Amino acid sequence: MRPKILFCATVDYHFRAFHLPVMEWFQEMGWEVHVAARGALDLPYTDAKFDLPIHRSPLKRENVSAYRMLKAIIDKEGYDMIHCHTPMGGALARLAAREARTKGTKVIYTAHGFHFFKGAPLLNWLLYYPVERWLSAHTDCLVTINEEDYGRAGRDKFKAGMIAHVHGVGVDTGWYAPIGEEEKTARRERFNYGPDHFLLIYAAEFNSNKNHRLLIYSIAKLKAKVPGARLLLAGEGPLLNECRALAIQLGVAHMIEFLGYRDDLDELYPMCDAAVASSIREGLPVNVMEAMACGLPIVATRNRGHNELIDEGRTGFIVEAGDVESFASRLQLLYYFRDSRRRMGERGAERARRYSLEQVMGELGEMYLTLMSEVTREESEDQYRRAYL
Repeated sequence: MRPKILFCATVDYHFRAFHLPVMEWFQEMGWEVHVAARGALDLPYTDAKFDLPIHRSPLKRENVSAYRMLKAIIDKEGYDMIHCHTPMGGALARLAAREARTKGTKVIYTAHGFHFFKGAPLLNWLLYYPVERWLSAHTDCLVTINEEDYGRAGRDKFKAGMIAHVHGVGVDTGWYAPIGEEEKTARRERFNYGPDHFLLIYAAEFNSNKNHRLLIYSIAKLKAKVPGARLLLAGEGPLLNECRALAIQLGVAHMIEFLGYRDDLDELYPMCDAAVASSIREGLPVNVMEAMACGLPIVATRNRGHNELIDEGRTGFIVEAGDVESFASRLQLLYYFRDSRRRMGERGAERARRYSLEQVMGELGEMYLTLMSEVTREESEDQYRRAYL
């Protein structure tokens, strides 16, 4: 009988965006892969999928129904391992799996950035910290993706069976990579940009945390000094129309491209001159890692995720989240000092290798094998050897 793993999160597109390589890895190891989340996406590398009414807000009554459905699934299927993600998906899964753990099921939770962090509002600490610390006692492995969270969980003695640090979700550095000058020129022409354009890019959902307003105000500051600046904003979200209106109000609508959802970021990043990131909080942002892997210097706001990725003055610049003047001035520096911009990008691409998909899959694979029972570990290793060796 094949061993089984359940992946759980609040929404199913979380897996499409971040975890398909891990799901593929388990299938290649001979495991049956199930997914439980809200949504009707047809996911690859999935043997069974359950659409649950999970909501991000813990106050939604539908989460009670989601918990009951999830517990029934776990009790019926008899999973060898459960790996849960996102705050609500992680909380419900760990609560629903308490009885299963007494029968040998291993439960993993990846914290993609604790809501309590240095500088977080007091309310975040009052609400999220005690809950996460309590839930850690129902966790066989707590995975953190940045040094601050890893240190916090260790120092505060979170009671998970083990606490691991993994370098994010992994960036495919073969897919996201720099390109030569000729290809860059040709690609710009294909997207209707010329050599005089100073292209900046940000891929993020339009919500209050991503703080797009800072970027729009910064472009307004550059309007006279760098008229060729163009800000490419890839993404959708509830604040999209508000940002469009702000760009018109500030007279920079012609300098900002609202691209909507894009699945060709690997094409867009390498033709740009720099990437920007304006979010207020981050765990370890994939958009920044992808941009770095493509050889772009970064101008970003100060938070734990950006601080960990960006080496100030060497791979980019970090400024405070509300400092429009400083943000605009750093962009202006990158515009005028092209050689420095190139060197920053090269150093960033080198740094991005530690967050590569190959590196992360190695870290995760070691963790998974540690948690597998002796029987399933031997079966998985035999299956892997038959497939690849």
